[in-house]
Amino acid sequence: MSYTIETIASALGAKALGDLSLEIEAVAEPQDAGPRTLALAMKPDFAARLGAGQARAAVLWEGADYEALGLRAAIIPPRPRYALSGLSKQFDPGESYPEGIHPSAVIDPAAELGAGVRVGPLAVVMAGARIGAGSVIGPQVFVGACATLGAGCFIREGARIGARSTLGARVIVQPGAVIGGDGFSFVTPEESAVERTRASLGDQGAGESQHWERIHSLGAVEIGADCEIGANACIDRGTVRNTRIGARTKLDNMVHIGHNVVIGTDCLICGQVGMAGSSTIGNNCVFAGQVGINDNIFVGDNVIAGGATKIFTNVPKGRVLLGYPAVKMESHVASYKALRRLPRLMKQVAELQKAVFNAAARD
Repeated sequence: MSYTIETIASALGAKALGDLSLEIEAVAEPQDAGPRTLALAMKPDFAARLGAGQARAAVLWEGADYEALGLRAAIIPPRPRYALSGLSKQFDPGESYPEGIHPSAVIDPAAELGAGVRVGPLAVVMAGARIGAGSVIGPQVFVGACATLGAGCFIREGARIGARSTLGARVIVQPGAVIGGDGFSFVTPEESAVERTRASLGDQGAGESQHWERIHSLGAVEIGADCEIGANACIDRGTVRNTRIGARTKLDNMVHIGHNVVIGTDCLICGQVGMAGSSTIGNNCVFAGQVGINDNIFVGDNVIAGGATKIFTNVPKGRVLLGYPAVKMESHVASYKALRRLPRLMKQVAELQKAVFNAAARD
C-alpha cells in the first residue's frame, strides 16, 4: 500500500511541494522515518529531528522551507494536527478480520444480518438481533437478544453488547467493552443508613443490620451514530428508561457510565471517568481523566473539567472546572498558588508573633 505525495495531499486538501511523484508507504515521527516514509514534522521542534532519520518527504507547517530541511517533497495542510486524522485513516492497516462468517460463530436463526456483515471466530449473535450492512463483529464478541446495530459498526474482539441495546451507524466498540450490563441499583426494605446520611450528613453510629434488594434493569442502552466506546468501558442499561449517549460522542478506555445517564452529542470523555446514575450531560463537553460526576445532577453544554475533578452539583453551560470539589479552574489555580505560599506565610506570622511578644515584654 503506497501513495504519491500528490495523492496524499489531494486527499487531505493540502498543498504539495517538490517531487509530487514520490511514493510513500507509511508515516512516522521524524527520527524514525525512512526513505519511503512521510515524516510528521508539523512544528519546528519536530523538524529539528529530521536529521536523525532518512525521510525524503514530510508534513510541515505553512512557511517551512522543505529544501533547507534536506527534503525532496513536503505536504503543507491548512491545520497540520488535523491532517493526522486523514493520514492515519489512509495508512491504517486495520485488524485484518476475514470476510464472511467464521464457521465457529454461533448465530441464532432468528437474528438478521445485513449485506456484507463479517462475523469472527467464536462470536455469538442471539435471537432477534439485527446487524446493519457492512458491520464487523470481531472474534469472541457477544451480541444479545434483540440488540440493534446500525450499518458500518465495528465491534472489536471480546466486546459485549447486551440485550435490547441499540447502536447507531458506524459505532466503534473497542476490545472488552461492555454495553448493557445491569445498573448498580439496590434498595433496603426500610430507610437505609445512606439515605439518612444524605439528609443529615452526620455519623450513623453502629446502626442496625440491613440487607440490599436488587432493582432489576428494565431499560436498555441507546448509542448514537459515529460514537466510539473505549476498551473495557462499561455502560449500564437504565432502570426503567434507557441510558442514552448522543451522536459522535467518544469514550476512552475504562470509562463507566451508570444507569439512566444521558450524555449529549460530540462529548469527549477520557479514561477512568465515572458518571453516577441519572446524571445528565450536555453537548460538546470534555472530561479529562478520572473526572467523577455525582448522581442526579445536570452538567450544561460546553463544560470542560480538568483531570480528577469531582463534580457534586449542577454545572451551568460553558463552565471550566478543576479540583475536588469542582470549582472554576481559575479559582482552583489561585487557591493552589495560595496554598503553596502558606508555609512562608506561617513563618512570617510566627516571626511577627514573636516580635509582638518581645515588644510587649520590654514594655
